[in-house]
Amino acid sequence: MAAANLPLMPHATAAWLVDETGLTFSQIAEFCGLHILEIQAIADDTAATKLKGRDPIRAGELTKEELAKGEANPDHVLRIARLPEQARRTSGPRYTPVSKRQDKPDGILWIIKNHPEITDAQISKLIGTTKTTIAAIRDKSHWNYANLQARDPVTLGLASQRELDAMVATAAKKAGIDTSVDPEKAEAQRAALINQLQAERHAVGTIPTEALTAETLFKK
Repeated sequence: MAAANLPLMPHATAAWLVDETGLTFSQIAEFCGLHILEIQAIADDTAATKLKGRDPIRAGELTKEELAKGEANPDHVLRIARLPEQARRTSGPRYTPVSKRQDKPDGILWIIKNHPEITDAQISKLIGTTKTTIAAIRDKSHWNYANLQARDPVTLGLASQRELDAMVATAAKKAGIDTSVDPEKAEAQRAALINQLQAERHAVGTIPTEALTAETLFKK
C-alpha cells in the first residue's frame, strides 16, 4: 500500500482499531500499512511504547459504513475515506499546541537514543525546541530527566512520519551511515523473529491453528 493512502498516524490508528473494533489483525495491518506482528504487539501490550489510540472515524479517514463492512467480512480490504492532509511548514519555529509541549522532552530523548546521528540543530527544527534543552537531555542534566520516557515524536504528534524519515535519511547520509538493506541479514532477522514468536506462543500454550511460517507472517 502506498504511503499516501495510509492514515496520518498508523500506529496510533492501529491501537484504536485493535481496542475498539472487531477487525482482524490482517485487516488492521493492511489498512495502517504495518506488519501483522506489529499489530500483535500492540494487542499484547508488548509494543515499545503504550500507544494512545487515534480514532480514524473522527479523523475522517474511515467511515462507519466501511468499518461495518470490514467487521462483517474478514476478507474485506478497508479503504481510506480521504487522504490525510500534509502539514504545511512555514518559515520560523514550529508551533506546538500547549497540550503537547510537555511531551517534547520525551520525543527528544527518543531521537537521541534511536538516531544519535541527528544533530541538535535538526532536532530543534523538527520538534520546535531550544538547543539548550536538547543539550541538557543529552548530558542528563535536564531538571526532569529521571522522569523522561523515550517516546516516538510521531506517535506524540510532534512531527510527521515523513518529516522524521527525511531527517533520518539526511543525517545518515551526512554521517556516512549505510542505510541500504542487506537481504541476507534481513532474512536472518525475520527467521529469528519467527522463532521468538513461536517460542512465546508455545510457552503460554496459544499456538494458532495455522502454523507460523515466513510465508504466512511476512506475506505482502
